[in-house]
Amino acid sequence: MKYLAVLLGAIAAAAALPTDISDPVLMKLSGDGERFQPMRGGNGVVHMVDTWLKVSDLMEAARFQPELHNTYHLFTRNNPIVSQPLLLGEDGLLGSTNYNSNRRTIFIVHGWTDDLLGNVNSVLIPAFLAAEDVNVISVDWSVGAGTINYLAAVTNTVTSGESVANFINWLMASTGTTPEQIHIIGHSLGGHQSGIVGRNLNGKAAYITALDPALPGWLTNEHRFQANDGAYTEVIHTNAGLLGYIANMGQVDFYPNGGINMPGCSDPVCDHARCYQYFAESITTGGFTGTRCATYVGAMTGNCILWGSLQMGGLRPKTGSSGIYYLQTNDAAPFSRG
Repeated sequence: MKYLAVLLGAIAAAAALPTDISDPVLMKLSGDGERFQPMRGGNGVVHMVDTWLKVSDLMEAARFQPELHNTYHLFTRNNPIVSQPLLLGEDGLLGSTNYNSNRRTIFIVHGWTDDLLGNVNSVLIPAFLAAEDVNVISVDWSVGAGTINYLAAVTNTVTSGESVANFINWLMASTGTTPEQIHIIGHSLGGHQSGIVGRNLNGKAAYITALDPALPGWLTNEHRFQANDGAYTEVIHTNAGLLGYIANMGQVDFYPNGGINMPGCSDPVCDHARCYQYFAESITTGGFTGTRCATYVGAMTGNCILWGSLQMGGLRPKTGSSGIYYLQTNDAAPFSRG
């Protein structure tokens, strides 16, 4: 994989540095911001993480081999609770599962220190299966995401995304599934990874949703989520400027309640989780009408007077839509105000 080759090259170059430099810094991924920043793990714990990429981070990341370590778990209405494993290149195993190429296929990518059993999957999988007869594939990249070394996990986000794209290409070739049937969703680090997956599918995936993509380590990171990563890309910001990325990133960006301090929440961890709770509600009951804003600063202050509105989230891509939108929510479910 091309990123792994660059990574190993950086390690080799760093190894040639003077031996009196024990752990040289290779890149400041925080830009001009603070070196140590808070970041929420999948278990809800917030850690102060180092956003300066060091040789030791790359050495740890190099031990992650996503082609071997990533696992893929299929859920359908025929098996909504217990997953069926899928293995890259194993056509025979795929043929024995409930995968149906006539359905849309949803990929869910978790975030840092999270895994298959985390809240993102427990909220989104049942919501999708209740709303539509789809294939839901949960990507478990916890071997790469589970390290407490956040910068290693950031690096692993990229290589994992490339591997997930390889898996999707195999799945499409084996089943006749088309990019128009693919929806990729990621939370936090997984938000950026969803874009990396789409980018490695040449931007052809029909729908990509980034749920409060992470801020620490991504401010100057060239691999961060981009608007052209899919045919339609949407970002939902719920802890902008702290755990989540602050600026607009997709073709469409929503800033519920200004993108920070969600009603009913008292801390950034709760805010960071609201994005997938809102999204789950959007695919089951709709609602969440956003008002168009001129800038993300306007969205964060609620100063939005442009003509036009758009529904946040939902089952289907709003292809051709663009812009930045503001809306308000209730402090508990149902969150939508319509």
